Amino acid sequence: MLRVTAGSDAHGRPVVVPDPTATAPGRGAHLHPTSECYDLAVRRKAFPRALRLEGGLSVAPVGEYVASLTV
Repeated sequence: MLRVTAGSDAHGRPVVVPDPTATAPGRGAHLHPTSECYDLAVRRKAFPRALRLEGGLSVAPVGEYVASLTV
């Protein structure tokens, strides 16, 4: 399982980031590190709900991390 947490990008906007060591503080959510599970979570808008965040939330870092695992 891959843990993800809420963070911020270089411009201070909220973003979902992977936490593979599961040591980042704060609320986290888990998903299988597969592109199918990631795509389903994005389609269902599961990240904002699980992390209890509203508004525009970028999930690109998690997608890039999952893609790098499958290469």
